[in-house]
Amino acid sequence: MTPTREAVRAALRREALCAAAVRALTGDAALHYRAGRLYRQLRPLPFYAPHLRTDACEDDFASLRGAADAAAQRILHSDAALHRRLCPGRPVERMLFELFEQVRCEACLPPGMPGLAQNLRHRFEAWSRACCRTGVNEDHLGILLYTVAQIVWSRVTGWPVPEEAADLIEATRAGIVPAIGAQLAGLRASRADQRAYAAHARELARRIASMLDDARAARAHDDAHEAREPDDALTSFSLWVDFDEAGADLPALAPTGESRVLAEAAEGYRAYTTQYDREIRPATLVREALLRAYRERLDERVAAHGINVARLARVLQAALAVPRADDWRFGEEDGYIDGRRLAQVVSSPAERRVFRRERLEPRGDCVVGFLIDCSGSMKAHVEPIAAMVDLFARACEQAGLACEVLGFTTLAWNGGRARADWLASGRSPHPGRLNETCHMVFKSADDSWRRARPAIAALLKTDLFREGVDGEAIEWACARLASRAEARRILVVISDGSPMDAASAQANDAFYLDNHLKEVVARHEAMRDVDVIGLGVGLDLGPYYRHCVALDFDEPLDMRTLAGLARWIGTRR
Repeated sequence: MTPTREAVRAALRREALCAAAVRALTGDAALHYRAGRLYRQLRPLPFYAPHLRTDACEDDFASLRGAADAAAQRILHSDAALHRRLCPGRPVERMLFELFEQVRCEACLPPGMPGLAQNLRHRFEAWSRACCRTGVNEDHLGILLYTVAQIVWSRVTGWPVPEEAADLIEATRAGIVPAIGAQLAGLRASRADQRAYAAHARELARRIASMLDDARAARAHDDAHEAREPDDALTSFSLWVDFDEAGADLPALAPTGESRVLAEAAEGYRAYTTQYDREIRPATLVREALLRAYRERLDERVAAHGINVARLARVLQAALAVPRADDWRFGEEDGYIDGRRLAQVVSSPAERRVFRRERLEPRGDCVVGFLIDCSGSMKAHVEPIAAMVDLFARACEQAGLACEVLGFTTLAWNGGRARADWLASGRSPHPGRLNETCHMVFKSADDSWRRARPAIAALLKTDLFREGVDGEAIEWACARLASRAEARRILVVISDGSPMDAASAQANDAFYLDNHLKEVVARHEAMRDVDVIGLGVGLDLGPYYRHCVALDFDEPLDMRTLAGLARWIGTRR
């Protein structure tokens, strides 16, 4: 449900208060919140643990303050350089190690601040309850991770396990505590010493990862066709945690600035003329023989990557599908009484399997749109991007999700007919967007992947690539997605830089299109009608998108990269 304008304003006020609290605790004036994410200037800070993720429109203020205080505790009490040196390399162990370090920082409470302790405890307990409602602990791997999070938090902080979780984890806790008791005691004793604590945390993470491996192997043995790859089983937890990559080579930030022309324009952003703008199906502009050749080339590239599409579909389904009541399970030991078995209750009082429970099946009530920047600079990357989008379109279909593949460019270089009209009319100052936009539909949400296969290959026709007007393209793509009936709509914008149209930049200023893009993305973030996220081609798009990630398309695509991207797409609300 889209929040009201008043709710959005209230959420912004709460975020401003949380940001002020973080700055006061840490003394770092560069920290601020932007739509639920803590930033240092333009760089988002990682989420080190699942309970640090919040939603200003849905969570209560105490939870927001608790997450903010927890982030401040991490900044104050964790040596980031030492942490990176001690962090294990295996992803599962690393995820657990990050959680353990976050718990240690929250246990390092300053004296005389009971309110901070209360906020931290409230946030963790609220996350524990929400986690139970999501059903992540219904899987035996999920309940193991949930149990570990609860007992480590309780042992290190000294607070009791939340009442809602205590009964749920009791059996699992009894089974694993004898094997990890020494490490738990070590965590408690060394919580004031990061280096000593890390030694126990690494060993505990290794043991838990070994238990997860054993559990996966047992499940695969019991039911081979339900076997999962190692990362799939941990999707529900790992997708809540970011890693601090400050030690790695970070991609460059997209250049940005302020547009004086747009700021001073009474009517805001405008286009000089829209009469030449077009929406096209690129496949209709390509000869049939050439389109077949493009498709064969794309198929060869996809096959060379060796991607397991079925597994990618499972990851997408886990991240995006929502449970829906499908039928009933009978013969259960709890739930609703089954009226057909009332006679059995009388004849066999000891028989407990007389209940029924709703059977929940995942339903893909979501549409995912990929909007590809088809500017001239993207020609060098179009083949791997086309292969990636093609794989995601197939996986979405198998997962029961609707998918669109769109693109945007201009019909001319340096303004075309729009600029010619402006010149002929006397060159009025600051005419606004001064080119002919071209919005392209490679695959609509109603088309099946099989039917759209040739059309997707039209991405390889790079002589269509010219310049880019990103803001208007996102407005167009969001309008298409918003007209759909799905409950959740996601737009993934794939771009290698800032908006660029030479004619518009010369007639207005260099950041006219740039600032319009920021306005469009911010408006949809506030409306929450479409989740707009950015996928940078070797570039950090942080100045434009609240949620963004950079990929190096010079490296070959692999299953790990695509599965991680699928999880990331699913959780960027």
